[in-house]
Amino acid sequence: MLGQTELDPAEIRRRMDAFERWHYEFDLNGVKTPISDPTRVNRHRQRRRYFFDPIVEAAGGSLEGKRVLDLGCNAGFWSLCAIEAGADYVLGIDGRQMHVDQASLVFEVKGIEPGRYDFVTGNIFDYDFASHGNFDVVLCLGLMYHISKHMQLLEIIDSINDDLLLIDTALSLAPGSFMRVHKESTDSPRNAVDYDIVMSPTEKALTDMVGQFGYSTAVLKPRFTDWTGSPEYRFGQRKAFLCAKKTDLSTLSVPTEKVRSTLRPNDVLWTLRRRAKRAKRALRKRLS
Repeated sequence: MLGQTELDPAEIRRRMDAFERWHYEFDLNGVKTPISDPTRVNRHRQRRRYFFDPIVEAAGGSLEGKRVLDLGCNAGFWSLCAIEAGADYVLGIDGRQMHVDQASLVFEVKGIEPGRYDFVTGNIFDYDFASHGNFDVVLCLGLMYHISKHMQLLEIIDSINDDLLLIDTALSLAPGSFMRVHKESTDSPRNAVDYDIVMSPTEKALTDMVGQFGYSTAVLKPRFTDWTGSPEYRFGQRKAFLCAKKTDLSTLSVPTEKVRSTLRPNDVLWTLRRRAKRAKRALRKRLS
């Protein structure tokens, strides 16, 4: 059960406004966190239906009795979803203190018992997850394309995950089992915190990597009712993968897809559009 905060709206607003930016919209006792892109509200609503509802279904319709690890937890949006789905305990980790402070504020305002969660700042490759015990569910959402050490991360996950793993990631559209190497600025709070060289996997590469650790995988078919704010899901450049060590994923009620291993015409069009947009942005910067 969720409790109720003693903080008044003015205090919530003051603490909320102290942060530089919010990536997720939360309703904190009637005070909504300010996000710069309003389309993200629909995006996250659709993502919850797309991949979070299926993992709850795979867990038996509830996360009651489950321990959940949220990697790259940001402000705790998915950690909160896990608690609302009945999870006994959630550990969220993020590389930026701002996100951990935001998540702590969200859970405080929501009145969630302190013993049901911990939020920590740390490097996911160095943190001692074993000190918290094992986890029934691991959430790896929006993280895989911000790192360069994918197999090391999966080794860590395998060592403390008993069953379900949910991965939501941007993908390379190349055919076959490959990783696309690219750069991203570590200055942005949405990006990596260690190297500016990162890699995006293809569908085949991702399923190959998790398969090495004994996971079966269901590629979830996007079923958005509104694509606003989510073009990469619409054109196949981002997808969610529900993985399991023990749970039978063949009985899921949601639609799934076969792993894509060939290049399709739509992939080429999407890539060309992305390149054109980047070129326009670069030109505008030079002209300014």
